[in-house]
Amino acid sequence: MAHAQEIQLQIREQESDHGEDGSAPKAAAVRGGSPRGGVRWWLSVAADMFMVLCGQTVATLLGRLYYNSGGNSKWMATLTQSAGSPLLAILLLFTPAPAADEPRPAAAKMAPIYVGLGIIIGFDNLMYSYALQYLPVSTFSLVAATQLGFNSVTSRLINAQRFTVLIANSVVVLTFSAALLGIGASSDETASSVPRGKYPAGFALTLAASAVFALILSLFEATFEKVVRTRTLRWVLRAQLWTNVVASTVSAVGLLASGDWRTIPAEMAAFKDGRARYVATLVGTAVSWQVMAVGSLRLIVRVSSLFANVTGTLSLPLVPVFAVALFGDRMTGIKAVSMLMAVWGFLSYAYQQYIDGRRAAGAGKGRAAAKCRVCAARAGSDPDSPA
Repeated sequence: MAHAQEIQLQIREQESDHGEDGSAPKAAAVRGGSPRGGVRWWLSVAADMFMVLCGQTVATLLGRLYYNSGGNSKWMATLTQSAGSPLLAILLLFTPAPAADEPRPAAAKMAPIYVGLGIIIGFDNLMYSYALQYLPVSTFSLVAATQLGFNSVTSRLINAQRFTVLIANSVVVLTFSAALLGIGASSDETASSVPRGKYPAGFALTLAASAVFALILSLFEATFEKVVRTRTLRWVLRAQLWTNVVASTVSAVGLLASGDWRTIPAEMAAFKDGRARYVATLVGTAVSWQVMAVGSLRLIVRVSSLFANVTGTLSLPLVPVFAVALFGDRMTGIKAVSMLMAVWGFLSYAYQQYIDGRRAAGAGKGRAAAKCRVCAARAGSDPDSPA
């Protein structure tokens, strides 16, 4: 019996150590519903990353195309960033029914969260809409990369993000990767179509929008950690749906109050290549933003808000590559180096996730082995207990 008590004491000490020093690996083991580092976990993360990379790249390019082709309504551009939310309602209908033991936060608790986050998202979308009109694509990507630095601060303060050398390296390298784009921004062909006098305003608005976006990601992570307390696809879609409904309401009210709605018919008629191209551009932008948002939120749930932002930053150097074909930008050596640095920074972060997964798996096996030793000790001592 004494031997069994010693083993139990060792188990308590091991679990205590993991709680103080390895809380992140412990959480990592349960994020996303499957063990971190497993094949299924990495496949799910890869799929979510693909959604973020494709969605953000396409949405940014279509947003620039809207302005280049004759669009001018900032509120319409803002509305497209959240107006695709009805698509989420369709997806929600096909998700599995919630389990009987799944947490169900009270509607009275979730409603203020949805409204608050939705309003913040609505005005953040408006700042991005102004910024994308006032800056060329490459410069916009440069300044938007600061969201990773802002998110490093918010994730540390709000989500208690654990920083390691690899994570710090990833943040620094990705930030410099996007910063390199600014070196050649003055030579971009698209810069000639952007009024020079709007550069300071575009810079300030992009910086402010990036800071607010970083805050939104951290608040989403805190909501799932402390309020929702479950990480199912159903809750991801539900959170994205209702916050986007509120953001769309903010945008629609702004569109009506500003009088921009009166200019839409003329804008549509004057749009390059006609009305069908106008509608297709707006619909494509709306769908792309929803794909990006769902992928980003799933990454927040599975990993962290910082990892979601790292993935989003990885897409920034991809934008100028596609801008070469769409807007006539020139591909330079600086942009190629920027892409390589982005890949390097992302792989650094991904390797940290791999290490965390291995540690979590090792800790789980250690606890299981210790538990077996306790059971064996108890079995060995049971025959003596009646005496």
